Amino acid sequence: MKLADFDYDLPPAAIATHPANPRDAARLLDLAGEGMFDRHVRDLPSLLRPGDLLIVNNTRVIPARLRGRRGEARINVTLHKQEKVGGVANIWRVFAKPAKKCRPDDIIHFAADFAARVRGRGPGGDVELAFINPENGRDLTAGEMDARLATHGSMPLPPYIARPDGATSADADDYQTMFASQKGAVAAPTAGLHFTDSLMAGLAARGVGVAEVTLHVGAGTFLPVTVEDIADHRMHSEWGQISADTADRIAATRAAGGRIIAVGTTSLRIMETCATRHNGVTAFSGETDIFITPGFRFRAVDMLLTNFHLPKSTLLMLVSAFSGIERIRDAYRHAIAGDYRFFSYGDACLMCLAADSRADSATKIG
Repeated sequence: MKLADFDYDLPPAAIATHPANPRDAARLLDLAGEGMFDRHVRDLPSLLRPGDLLIVNNTRVIPARLRGRRGEARINVTLHKQEKVGGVANIWRVFAKPAKKCRPDDIIHFAADFAARVRGRGPGGDVELAFINPENGRDLTAGEMDARLATHGSMPLPPYIARPDGATSADADDYQTMFASQKGAVAAPTAGLHFTDSLMAGLAARGVGVAEVTLHVGAGTFLPVTVEDIADHRMHSEWGQISADTADRIAATRAAGGRIIAVGTTSLRIMETCATRHNGVTAFSGETDIFITPGFRFRAVDMLLTNFHLPKSTLLMLVSAFSGIERIRDAYRHAIAGDYRFFSYGDACLMCLAADSRADSATKIG
């Protein structure tokens, strides 16, 4: 398929720059049935059934954006994936601007006690850095790295959220879900941003369960697809985990006839990675670079709650694979005409898996 198949025109005013208040007051385009219905996220309990199970991503966004210098040159860095090299915790792959200023063994200074040594360039244009204390040249421990990021880093808001002076103190809370407990993401699993204590209470009263997975979302989620044929695109890998308890709850839900609802494309991607490799959702820990496009056959998820995604993005390809290209095109036209708010701080939609997108080996749940 061609990249142009996933393009659409979006008025700039439709891009949300702040979340709804309260969060569950965001609008919800209900695509779960045959038609399309305009609702709100707070209506979610009434749209689900007792015995259904929501899967949320518990990753926590770290303050991954840094401003530094190499000599007189300014270098802006966004962490996107931690590397385990020799058992140390201070090595990260990053996107750097300008990357051409980052040569092996160069030192980028962020503060008197916080710097990074350039280890090299990656094939995808990213840069590998080893973070150090420049006062003694020692590698930073995990605890020291966390402390310095907390002091000198900022929330890595996506480029379409205009913050000329950088992320605000409000963004530090707004760009974090209520489930965030496992540090490591450099982008929020944005469907989870809509949840509140009130919504959770409503789900519990309805008999809808909630279980957690982890996928540390990388900054690669913001990178544009630059190839004409989407089959030539390569995803950056991300680390994820499914606990044995969550896998058991998914199995029990299916056995009882309940549905599995992924909260966000990140929850879906880690579950479908596991199901593709193991023919089902089991306890899992590892890397994924799964790229879901139309023609993919889903094994793990029956419904998806997700935000509205960028034109020509891998996430728009994913939802098109999930519910069908024409269904998604119609939904996006409806959302634009109806003044829905788009992208990370925007509104959401709830969709069912299209019948022809389900793997033959999966049991259909109506």
